[in-house]
Amino acid sequence: MPRSQKKGPFVSHDVYMKTQKFLDGKLKAQQGVAFNTKHRSCMIIPIMEGLTIGVHNGKEYVNVFIINEMFGHKLGEFAPTRKPPKHTDKTKKG
Repeated sequence: MPRSQKKGPFVSHDVYMKTQKFLDGKLKAQQGVAFNTKHRSCMIIPIMEGLTIGVHNGKEYVNVFIINEMFGHKLGEFAPTRKPPKHTDKTKKG
């Protein structure tokens, strides 16, 4: 169920302030990433367009480049937490 229109999108205060600092030039990009965050539930808003944000997937930070088709989605949707299983062929193994 989507969030109520009167409440507006959920954007973590920490993520919003880091975005503002980066856009104002007060925060330096490290290794091509504007900043890292663990706030996977934070919604992507238009001022984040063009930024590369490191989103934590439980083990490491996944670089997510924000484009305009991502507006309204959550940051966690673009940082998968599970790796696909790798099946081996039993005939080749033995």
